Amino acid sequence: MIGDAIAGYIGKRIDERDGEGGTLGAIAGIAAWRVTKRVVPAAIVLGAAALGYRYLTRRRDTAPA
Repeated sequence: MIGDAIAGYIGKRIDERDGEGGTLGAIAGIAAWRVTKRVVPAAIVLGAAALGYRYLTRRRDTAPA
């Protein structure tokens, strides 16, 4: 809730730089914040899985038979 308010404020301020209203910027800021809250943790999990797969593959290939 507080994050949405902060994102809306930042978006409003950015959109007001052109001299017009800031409502669209506030909406865009809140939308970007909500998408980021979902995408960043998923990207971290997928990145960790890819790194783990690469580590295990290299470890398996270099292990003595």
